[in-house]
Amino acid sequence: MSSTPALYDELCQRLHETAVLGSCSALLSWDEQTGMPAGGSAHRAEQVGLIAGLIHERATHPRIGEILDQLAGAADLGEVESIPFANVRESRRTYDRAKKLPRRLVEELSRTTSLAQQAWIKARRDNDFPGFLPWLEKMIALKREEAEAVGYGDGHPYDALLDEYEPEATAVSIQAVFGALRPRLVDLIARIQNSSTKLSTEIVDRHYPKAAQRVFADAAARSIGFSYDRGRLDESAHPFCSGIGPGDVRLTTRFMDHHFNSAFFGVLHEAGHGIYEQGLPDDQFGLGCGTACSLGIHESQSRLWENFVGRSPAFWNYFYPNAKQAFPSSLKDVPQADFYKAINVVEPSFIRVEADEATYNLHIMLRFELELKLITGELPPRDLHAVWNSTFQRDFALTPPNDAQGCLQDIHWSAGLFGYFPTYALGNIYAGMLFEAAGKDLGDLAPSFSKGEFLPLKNWLGEKIHQHGRRFSAAELMKKATGLELTHEPLMRHLEGKYSALYGL
Repeated sequence: MSSTPALYDELCQRLHETAVLGSCSALLSWDEQTGMPAGGSAHRAEQVGLIAGLIHERATHPRIGEILDQLAGAADLGEVESIPFANVRESRRTYDRAKKLPRRLVEELSRTTSLAQQAWIKARRDNDFPGFLPWLEKMIALKREEAEAVGYGDGHPYDALLDEYEPEATAVSIQAVFGALRPRLVDLIARIQNSSTKLSTEIVDRHYPKAAQRVFADAAARSIGFSYDRGRLDESAHPFCSGIGPGDVRLTTRFMDHHFNSAFFGVLHEAGHGIYEQGLPDDQFGLGCGTACSLGIHESQSRLWENFVGRSPAFWNYFYPNAKQAFPSSLKDVPQADFYKAINVVEPSFIRVEADEATYNLHIMLRFELELKLITGELPPRDLHAVWNSTFQRDFALTPPNDAQGCLQDIHWSAGLFGYFPTYALGNIYAGMLFEAAGKDLGDLAPSFSKGEFLPLKNWLGEKIHQHGRRFSAAELMKKATGLELTHEPLMRHLEGKYSALYGL
């Protein structure tokens, strides 16, 4: 029998090679969203389907199972919190899950995702829900099959899908978190709407040339710590961040000439993801400790930089003079205080990625509610359009004027990302906890932000979050970083304090 070090080295080598193959697939997916001609969609589906099958074959190779069995309980792996121990633990978790999925299903999911995303792009552009419906139905059927293959014990079928993004979370635990947060948000939004103070978005809806937006957003992303030596920014129909591999992290956004917030805060958001990816240890690529802890933790990084930093007065103390130079025709005579108010207006709106901080989580709760019903079959996909609109009217007192601003606005369901949406709201909660803890450790961050000094916060996050990968669970990582169990109180302190000042509550 091989020694523990030899077995561990073999495991790491196998997982590293599989991750390299996965990075090839990630690059194809990035290209599909940013540059592939529409005519290439069928061939691209064949490419990603084949690679998905090869990745699955490598990831479930019997030799990995043999190595993991031999490493089970090995005393010389180190302490429970050691990197080798964590890597073996995470390898066992991902191996056991992958073994439950037949290669046929893995390949079919990958092919369907590729084709469905192209169909979604066209359907969203043409406001054509019926045209997208067959793809939605097929994707939901495949995700149900995945849930049954993975298993969910006495829980909800959704648990099997959620676990891929937020390990240890369940539909019931998410419902409890959202159930506690929702009344506080609804109360805050109602008080804002009833306030005699009325703010306007008119300033940010003026003309902002795309070329100038790109330069300004690039500079902001670079200032908060995103390295363009190890990353890049492109355009896509839906913003995303793709960690291709060590030294290669790709961001995308979409520019709107008459809406400043969309691209700028989208870039800050994706740069937050990118900084996390760039902060993961390169020598752990393909291993648990080189992988983001969870998507909730990932979203905490993007939401923290986008909102807690990017929408703060101190951030604009530094950036507003540059903004006035970049957009002279729109901002020449606009006081900084008025601009700050305009980027922080609370107003129920249709598009999630453009929502304000207060209403954003209601968008997530709506999607979570509908996903549960889609996966169980309680909500037939053909009825999604109508149920989306009625639920949106219930939560926002608005009815989407078309499906492009309603049930077709997000790419996630075409990409098979059922179980992903709850992590955005978890990310907001985590971000509140982390930002408050960073302030306690580093002192008042506002003076540093006002001088354009963002690296102390970036480095704090690197130490507390990025460097660990999946060495700890999300709950353990947050407890170590903040000293707290999961709580929405820091988030609500941030929101209530901010909007009380803005709206005179």
